[in-house]
Amino acid sequence: MNKPQSLRAQLVLRLTLPLIVVVILDAAVSYFVALHYADLTYDRWLLDSAKSLAQEVKAQKDKVTFDLPPIAVEVFRWDDVDNTFFKVESQTGGLMAGDKSLPTPAIETMVRDQPTFSDSEFQGRKVRIVSVLTAPTATSEEVQVSVAETLNKRRSMMSEILLAVVLPQLLLVFITGFHIWTGINRGLRPLHALACLISQRSARDLNPIPDSGVPLEVRSLTHTINALLQRLGSAMTTQRRFVENAAHQLRTPLAGLKVQAEHAMQADNLDAMKPALAHIKNAADRVTHLSTQLMSLARSESVMYGVRDFRIVDLADIARDCCMEWVPKALERNMDLGFEAEPKALRIEGNETLLRELLANLLDNAIGYGNAGGQIAVKIEAKPEAMLIVEDSGPGIEPNEVEKVFERFYRVPGSPGQGCGLGLAIVKEIADLHGARVRIGPRSFDCGTRLEIVFKGSPRN
Repeated sequence: MNKPQSLRAQLVLRLTLPLIVVVILDAAVSYFVALHYADLTYDRWLLDSAKSLAQEVKAQKDKVTFDLPPIAVEVFRWDDVDNTFFKVESQTGGLMAGDKSLPTPAIETMVRDQPTFSDSEFQGRKVRIVSVLTAPTATSEEVQVSVAETLNKRRSMMSEILLAVVLPQLLLVFITGFHIWTGINRGLRPLHALACLISQRSARDLNPIPDSGVPLEVRSLTHTINALLQRLGSAMTTQRRFVENAAHQLRTPLAGLKVQAEHAMQADNLDAMKPALAHIKNAADRVTHLSTQLMSLARSESVMYGVRDFRIVDLADIARDCCMEWVPKALERNMDLGFEAEPKALRIEGNETLLRELLANLLDNAIGYGNAGGQIAVKIEAKPEAMLIVEDSGPGIEPNEVEKVFERFYRVPGSPGQGCGLGLAIVKEIADLHGARVRIGPRSFDCGTRLEIVFKGSPRN
């Protein structure tokens, strides 16, 4: 399991890391630029020293000489920081003065008036060397004058430059980092305040979280939480109403069971018990039917507030199978149950179990509230939209009752049968889950009810 990361740490890292990288790059660039110009300056001084020695090369009677007094050599070599070395040699005569072992380029490779700079080691120390080629007269032989110097002054200057560049930038990083840290803390305060506000709430308090004074970015979070609280409130209200209504509906048949059981216990013989036993069976059937519909309602609500397991299903195939299952029930009331659909499949996206529950409740209502010996027709239509139609030849629904019949536990006053008023409520909820419309359409029979379930979108191939 991955360890949760701190939002504060991520913000600090993402804001300061680029700043540190920029400062390091800036310091490196500043250092190399300063190194370049420091080398350029010291190389010019070194070249001036070499040219001053070259001026001491003379030609006397076709002979090249170099005569520098010892005191002058001492003055030339003096430096309180670096050591200076030199070497004067001719092309034919060899070493004329200076340090013989000083590494210099070959005279043959040099060009007059073009100094040659190189880095090398001498006496165990790194040195910078410049060599120039000179001749006292146009006819005299060429002489190479080389001057070398250790790198102490250069390194000292580079350290001073680097220190002068890096220290202010490090101070800048520290000050900027401090302001970033305090700014992030101030920016995260609304989140901490929101967390404290939510933690202090009761589990029953589903009122919206106030968002006055909340930053715009945090307000989107509060709106999302408020929307979730609203959905939770609706779900809890629905669940509470469901439990209250279920308890109320179960109370009647259970009370009847108790009364009839007491009558049966007081009877002296089996013939006297039979009416009470019949009432007990009737009440047990009502409880079974009610519990079945309550389970269907609970199943549809679990899908509504959970993960919708929808797949491509054949609506015609589901309706055909469901009608076959309900034929025996229709025959008990001498009713004609017909099914009509095109031969080809009618595919929609949905939950097969819930769609079977939807049609089962429509058929249960049609059989239970329809007239004995009547007709029931189930049709599947594909154009312009996928549609499931259930018609019966029963007493029908009055116009002023159309909106009420889809409410939970509502029954039309004076309606026959022993229903509990959940059938059409279940149909409505399952249809809503599938994005379908439930409407009462024009009936084909002389009387009765025509219910249409219209699914959105074109059927799938």
